[in-house]
Amino acid sequence: MTTDSWINECLYPDWGQRFMVTRELARVKSDFQDIVIFESSSHGRVMVLDGVIQITERDEFVYQEMLTHVPLLAHGAAANVLIIGAGDGGVLRRVLQHNNVNRAVMVEIDGEVIRLCKEYLPGIAGDAWNDPRADVIVGDGIDYVKRAPDASFDAIIVDSTDPIGVGEVLFTDEFYSNCARILTPSGLIVNQCGVPFMQADELRETSARRKQFFPHVTAYVAAVPTYVGGFMTLGWAAKATGLTSVSVADIRARAAAAGILGTTRYWTPEIHVGSFNLPPYIGQHLPG
Repeated sequence: MTTDSWINECLYPDWGQRFMVTRELARVKSDFQDIVIFESSSHGRVMVLDGVIQITERDEFVYQEMLTHVPLLAHGAAANVLIIGAGDGGVLRRVLQHNNVNRAVMVEIDGEVIRLCKEYLPGIAGDAWNDPRADVIVGDGIDYVKRAPDASFDAIIVDSTDPIGVGEVLFTDEFYSNCARILTPSGLIVNQCGVPFMQADELRETSARRKQFFPHVTAYVAAVPTYVGGFMTLGWAAKATGLTSVSVADIRARAAAAGILGTTRYWTPEIHVGSFNLPPYIGQHLPG
């Protein structure tokens, strides 16, 4: 349906952004959330969940590359990866670019997100849905983590909405405790922690929760244009220390060995290392 109308994001009550909708492709109320997918003239196709912009074709690579390549290359030998959320398939696609990954389990609670993204945003995931290393589960990530065996994953990547609505349970003590249990001794978990210029409480509270279960808690940043308010923070919690201080040369070597060097549009070895150098207005919200 061609509209040439506007859609206003409702993340903040007093500040935001809007997109001109050139064509609405889908509007669905699932069991968990309201889903809208539309075409825009500026950002290609866009997905909105409960009134909040989640992904656009034009800038999805920034968020997806940083959420995926940074933890996997910092770890250096992640063979088994768990993805919670990420129903558009973009994280799954980037995980499977790493040739050392043997298994990628993706657990997305809302099957409608997967269905709609396969139909209207197929370029985000590409062929990842059909990769034999991928195990895509429509189900509750909290329950999956609770039932998973000890030390069964090397890395956990959580791509969720903010800690409201369907995403709220992915920011609890119980969830992080179980994540620590199912990670190997060198394992780590990353998840989006919001834009601290506007959502400082999200970074501060989430980091404090993770600190109860992981010895090394910090964050790194990515500049995603449609996540308005400056840097987006990606929360980091690891069982091992030293993973965030790997040199540019070592990261470049790992990326070459993993088969991703030269395949990215935002991530580079230099950006990888530099992303952990936080401005004080962000760093002040992390545990000492």
